Amino acid sequence: MDWIDLTYLTGISLAGAVARALQRGLPEGLRLRLNARPAEDLPTDWIWVHAVSVGELILADGIVRWLVGQGLRVHVTTGTPAGMGLLTQRLPLWDRTRRQVSGGAFPLDDPEGLKPFFRRPPGAFLALETELWPNLLRKLEGHGIPRLIVNGRLTARSLTKGGPWLRRAASRLSLVAARDLESAERFRELGAPRVELGGNLKADLPSPAPLHSGWEQLRAAWLADPVLVAGNTVEGEETLILELWRNAREAFPGLRLMLAPRQPRRFPEVGAAFAAAGLRFHRASAPWPQTSTYWEGMEVLLLDTLGELPLAYREGTVALVGGGWGWHGGHNPLEPVRWGVPTLIGEGYSNFQDLVEPLKTTGQVQVVAGENLLQAVKDHLAQTPLRPGFSGHEVPLPEALRGALGKTCNFLKIFMPPSR
Repeated sequence: MDWIDLTYLTGISLAGAVARALQRGLPEGLRLRLNARPAEDLPTDWIWVHAVSVGELILADGIVRWLVGQGLRVHVTTGTPAGMGLLTQRLPLWDRTRRQVSGGAFPLDDPEGLKPFFRRPPGAFLALETELWPNLLRKLEGHGIPRLIVNGRLTARSLTKGGPWLRRAASRLSLVAARDLESAERFRELGAPRVELGGNLKADLPSPAPLHSGWEQLRAAWLADPVLVAGNTVEGEETLILELWRNAREAFPGLRLMLAPRQPRRFPEVGAAFAAAGLRFHRASAPWPQTSTYWEGMEVLLLDTLGELPLAYREGTVALVGGGWGWHGGHNPLEPVRWGVPTLIGEGYSNFQDLVEPLKTTGQVQVVAGENLLQAVKDHLAQTPLRPGFSGHEVPLPEALRGALGKTCNFLKIFMPPSR
């Protein structure tokens, strides 16, 4: 063990000891990690899939389903309370036999936190996007366990952080299946020994689970009205969208709104703002009345739930994908595009450039500045069928965005243990 490993191990061990001593006063997410334990029934060749939070868990869907199809035992970890909430919902969908997939919190990267996960060591460790934990990767390497990153994403800013610890962690990776050429080059620059171009798994997600039966009454009540669906909004964008929606209603009086904030921690804040504005709105997390009369009186649905947005876009006439008007790098535009719903995004889409550029070329996404958004929405409302997503089929994506899941799984095959 050289000075790079030793300094990290000393620091993380001290941090872990302090955190355990102060556990009661720590944030919920850190307490989850301090108490992380794997499932009790894991065999020695189980596959450890790590998806740090909600976005990565959604992204993991195709990979987990593929691993299950290979007959492998999978344990999925996540690192946030929101991730734990979505994981609870996903496990029954993934675990067809009730014996193949389990889930729980991701441990702290100190010896005490990792100890329970190595009592029966995994057959492979697979992380989504950019999860480089130096001590975990050191232990995995010491046990000869494959260390894999899929949909690998590395920004120019991330490349400058972490110093020698991050570079040492990257040097221990068995494989990076990068999501785009820029990320692939940055992982190579960081020192990853084997980097392949897998493509962006966001372009190859399976169809989302059906919405619950309560949506039928809302759908019936709003059938004759256009619907604006705004998803993954960040702070400041709700104000922009509410003002736009009110102004658009002057030309389209029946226009309804569905809005889903990006961060679950902001659900109460956005709900309070809706109430203060005097909106007639329903929280999707609340009970759903089974009468269309109730929904006829609702102007807005606040999607304060996890996992429903991808299919809720299908209920819309026009979609707004947030994160680009607040210059936060944007969010995934493919969710409404796959249903053929006109999709508008802001100019700040740098985190999703590999998806947006091909979609701009085919006209499936329109980039619109905030000051021009109202007119663009009104133009689409005037030209678009009320429910373009109900055409009965998904819209083909550009050729450049197809096949990411298949390519990634082909890279993974050689690292997987035999199925049981």
